[in-house]
Amino acid sequence: MKIIAAAALACAFASGLANAGSPSVATVPAYAGPVAPIASSRATAVFAGGCFWGVDAVFKHVKGVVDVVSGYSGGSAATAKYPIVGTGTTGHAESVEVTYNPSQITYADLLQVFFGVAHDPTELDRQGPDYGTQYRSVVFYANDEQKTIAERYIAELDRAKVFPKPIVTEVSPLHGFYPAEAYHQNFLERHPDNPYIVYNDLPKLAKLKLDFPDRYRPL
Repeated sequence: MKIIAAAALACAFASGLANAGSPSVATVPAYAGPVAPIASSRATAVFAGGCFWGVDAVFKHVKGVVDVVSGYSGGSAATAKYPIVGTGTTGHAESVEVTYNPSQITYADLLQVFFGVAHDPTELDRQGPDYGTQYRSVVFYANDEQKTIAERYIAELDRAKVFPKPIVTEVSPLHGFYPAEAYHQNFLERHPDNPYIVYNDLPKLAKLKLDFPDRYRPL
């Protein structure tokens, strides 16, 4: 993870706040298609959008989200370990598993936050200072409904030219989610003064609060 020099931190934070998450100035619009109701009081969604520290923190601040776990998806259980995933050769992407209450927030709503705040979906195999396939943008779908909504929403965003570049987010089947090591869990909450967090991730929380005030919740 990149460390920002203390002398440049204040300027970097101001710049990051202006450009956090989506490269678009406007709020990413909501999904326009139908969403089937979910009878259960709990459902899960898995997203990858760069370093999981910030994506985890964003979703933890969304109303209707019950739990968020940082981990790995896209590879095997045997290689779901941070030092190995960091080589970029495992197929894994740093991911988050979001457990939510469908009566309070829909899967489509989560996608709006993912594309509009949690990361930049136009960056290929990278996010900010982090490079490699382990930092790629992916929606890991657990069923046909999630796949359909994700693909249609990406098409809507591209058609509306919400972003200045095409979206490169993969829509891939979820074959497994493997929780990351304990020291990665709740990283922003435990290390709010970490320079990487201050520059790359705190601006995302500010953008969430600004763009989606009705969905934002303090912890």
